[in-house]
This record gives sequence, C-alpha cells and structure tokens, in this order.
Amino acid sequence: MIKKLAVLLKGLEFIDIASCDLNGQPNAAPKFLLKSRKNLIYIVDCVMGRTWENLKINPRVSLPVMDAESLMGYRINGDAQIVSPGPEYDSLIEELSRKQVDLSVKRVISGIHKERIHKDFELSFPREPGILKIIVKEIVEIGPTGKISRQQP
Repeated sequence: MIKKLAVLLKGLEFIDIASCDLNGQPNAAPKFLLKSRKNLIYIVDCVMGRTWENLKINPRVSLPVMDAESLMGYRINGDAQIVSPGPEYDSLIEELSRKQVDLSVKRVISGIHKERIHKDFELSFPREPGILKIIVKEIVEIGPTGKISRQQP
C-alpha cells in the first residue's frame, strides 16, 4: 500500500488537507505538494488562513488522495508541524523554487500543445510561503468495493 501511494504522490502537484479546530469545525483546502519521503509529506500553504490557525491549536490532519485509474482511495492521517525559518525552511524554499520553475515550464509547454490561452502560465508563490511538514501516522486504503485497510508507516 505504501509503495502504491508513494508513486501516486509523486505524480501530484496539489493535495487537499483537512484540519479541525478545537470546537470540531472542519476545514479542507488544497495546497501545493512540495515532496514526500518515507513518513513525511511537505506541503506549501500560500494563504496561511484557517488551516494555519487550526494547526496552531490542533495538529491532527488528514490528506485524502484518489487514484482515478484503480479507483483506490487513500487517507493519510498524521500530525502537521509548521516549519520555522532556519536551515530546513531555507532548503525547502530552494526546492520549491526549482519545482516552481519546472512546473511553470510544463504549464507553458502544455498550453502551447493544447493551444490554450492561460491567464497565468507561471506558477507563483508568496515571498515567504508557509511550509507544513506532515508526519504520517496512519495510511488508510479504501478499495472500490468499500474494503478498508490500515497501515502504519
């Protein structure tokens, strides 16, 4: 299950994150998927709004992912940490910059091939985006027939 999910994540540019405040008010929002490795997932938060505020008081999150080909669904449950400025943050910002250029080039080439006119070909981020590190605690696999299996990384 973990290998299938790792391959699926490598092909994603965006991922949804669901958080909740202490009163049980849910919030789900799309974020830029920076990278995943082993039991860590790094995502970029450009808005730093409700998700950000929820995580300050309740770090538990869920990341839903769907494989449209196999009809397998996944729910990644874990704890989110806000990456503070410092060496780790700086390294992730460098990685984000490279990924931003690659994705912008890909969008331009795709737009030319499909003869689409996009208002914004280039992907841009705030000068100092928020970066979240998700520590994966559980992976839930949901099959097309409703079969559920759980696994710790």
